Amino acid sequence: MKFTDGFWLMREGVRACYATEIRDLRVDADQFTAYAAVKQVHERGDTLNTPLITVDCFSPAEGIIGVRTTHHAGKVNHGPDFEFPGLDTTTAAARTRRDGAATELTSGPLTLRMNGDGPWAMTFLDARGRRLTAVDSKGTAFATTPDGAHHMIAQLALDVGENVYGLGERFTPYVKNGQTVDIWQADGGTSSEQAYKNIPFYLSSRGYGVFVNHPGKVSFEIGSESVGQVQFSVEDQSLEYYIVAGPTPKDILARYTALTGRPALPPAWSFGLWLTTSFCTSYDEETVTSFVDGMAERDIPLSVFHFDCFWMREYQWSDFQWDPDVFPDPAGMLARLKERGLRISMWINPYIAQKSPLFAEGAEHGYLVRRPGGDIWQWDLWQPGMALVDFTNPAAREWYTAELRVLLDQGVDCFKTDFGERVPTDVVWHDGSDPERMHNYYAQIYNRTVFELLEKERGHGEAVLFARSATAGGQQFPVHWGGDCFASFTAMAESLRGGLSLSLSGFGFWSHDIGGFEGTPDPAVFKRWLAFGLLSSHSRLHGNVSYRVPWAFGDEAVDVARKFTLLKHRLMPYLYGVAAEAHRTGIPMMRPMLLEFPADPTTRMLDRQYMLGPDLLVAPVFTEDGQVEYYVPEGTWTHLLTGESVTGPAWRHETHGYDSLPLLVRPGAVLPWGADDQRPDGDWLDGLTLRVFGPATSTTDTVVTSVDLTGTAAAVFRVVRDSASGSTWVTAEGTDRPYRVIVEETGATGQGAGTVEVATV
Repeated sequence: MKFTDGFWLMREGVRACYATEIRDLRVDADQFTAYAAVKQVHERGDTLNTPLITVDCFSPAEGIIGVRTTHHAGKVNHGPDFEFPGLDTTTAAARTRRDGAATELTSGPLTLRMNGDGPWAMTFLDARGRRLTAVDSKGTAFATTPDGAHHMIAQLALDVGENVYGLGERFTPYVKNGQTVDIWQADGGTSSEQAYKNIPFYLSSRGYGVFVNHPGKVSFEIGSESVGQVQFSVEDQSLEYYIVAGPTPKDILARYTALTGRPALPPAWSFGLWLTTSFCTSYDEETVTSFVDGMAERDIPLSVFHFDCFWMREYQWSDFQWDPDVFPDPAGMLARLKERGLRISMWINPYIAQKSPLFAEGAEHGYLVRRPGGDIWQWDLWQPGMALVDFTNPAAREWYTAELRVLLDQGVDCFKTDFGERVPTDVVWHDGSDPERMHNYYAQIYNRTVFELLEKERGHGEAVLFARSATAGGQQFPVHWGGDCFASFTAMAESLRGGLSLSLSGFGFWSHDIGGFEGTPDPAVFKRWLAFGLLSSHSRLHGNVSYRVPWAFGDEAVDVARKFTLLKHRLMPYLYGVAAEAHRTGIPMMRPMLLEFPADPTTRMLDRQYMLGPDLLVAPVFTEDGQVEYYVPEGTWTHLLTGESVTGPAWRHETHGYDSLPLLVRPGAVLPWGADDQRPDGDWLDGLTLRVFGPATSTTDTVVTSVDLTGTAAAVFRVVRDSASGSTWVTAEGTDRPYRVIVEETGATGQGAGTVEVATV
């Protein structure tokens, strides 16, 4: 939200007050509070009839410093508030220090320095004393607007050449400089400034992150009101934000996700190929069976089958009852599908249509959100007369999950938790929550309710969602997908932008609708999207008005689907190790290039390629003719599909067939390669191959961990390469099973258990 009219003037009717000088300072061992006047005080009379801004500085966790600015402290906070699983002030080891007129607060490698005299200013410094960002004379303020609303405002300096990333799954330009971003959930597709997943956290290329601890609407002006500042504001009496230390982007994400929650580890079976009924298509058991048979006949392994909305009767979403005219024997059908090794996913949402038998039950027991006068909140958008489940009511949560438990008993394995964005603000919540704060936060309690049910019923490590909406902390309940995109190359690229932005907002796992959701893709779009989709953390074929079975797009599409599905299965020993890393550290599977190469300035703008884990560079092709331009960082990389060497740093211009794309292995990487290409969740040590990539220009010592289906280390391999002799030695710990080694540069191989030597060829 903008408050000024250019540099000199305020917008009409806006009155702003800025922290100007410190009038009192109270310092404890690990925190301090400053009381700032909003005008210079020359005499006692200047202290009358004027506000103070209270500024509390503290540390919620190591390497994170919080600033809370307050005008009127008497406003009651009705919640909800973000939960911080990693909140631990006892280990934050924050300490204060007086340095002349300045006061410092240090937590880990991060220091906040507040001036004690002169103009109001706060500076954030890294461990070397380098300035990260700062608050200047207009950086701490409040303002009232013509409608009587009261806003707290903060500004942080935006340095020359500094880029801002994140703020959720945003489909607008990847670098957020120059944009106005409102953190407000909306069902707006992927082609607008609206977003399903709004996260009030951004990451700076200068080596720090910023998290605004407010679950309601936060308005960001990223160099768009004052070009040298990132401004954020909330309609409230208090504003709290955290500066998160680096120095690297990975360090920032590790600290942020340690505080707000690390992602659960999805089960390995969820990394295989998902196929759905699509949305508005016509389908019954015969249709579903024909799809499953068709995949098997064409040798395309399938892991999950998903039933979208019309598994329920029209006008009755959600009643959680199979449409008996279409699916007369759902339990038998699911049993038949599961006999074929498939997992089952079901579409759900948090809305109850008036025609649903559950509407009257929910209304009677107080399970549905109400308006201030006591009426149930309803509208006709999406479903006629639909109401919204009040997940702040524990009894409503139990009621809702009891319906889902019936489906789990029938054989369902997971749920697509659709919607959760269109949450009204003219309502009263069971627990008294502030409706404006609940608008964004609703997604958290909705997804958590379903995820925790799955953990309880299916066991730890077996829960997975396909969720569309999220707020800060939502990364704990994976997986999230990109929402409703068009079936076009443009939408394919905007989907990737959204995924990269989400990954820099703390989310470890992400997917999208292969081929696009809206409309029917041209075969060229579908085939290019297949390669991209099957080199994402999770891979789902899904559409709106048309099916996404590969043979609907020609024989070549079948070949492409088969090739990249088999490839993903062979990569699972590597990919699940990366997934386990995301679970442990918060570093995402799909990584913007700057995460792996923060010192390379070229990587800071790249939004059409990514790293899949630390060692695979993926550059999707967004053209029918196969032309692609991508950037290769320093070193000699190896094309995984062709064996070709590619040397960087350099821009590459290539042309690829539909069965190919730039997929490069990082110099010196050791890639664990599975023997089973038919399923994602096999015994990866059975027939494991270690593919050792060059160049071997010096003696290298690499450690590779192979995990099991729980993400726990099953074996550790130490790979030593001696460039002088050309020999490679591999030593296995934790397993006595045989494995194979291939030195890709020479083609030399070795096999055995324990220690394996591969000599020069």
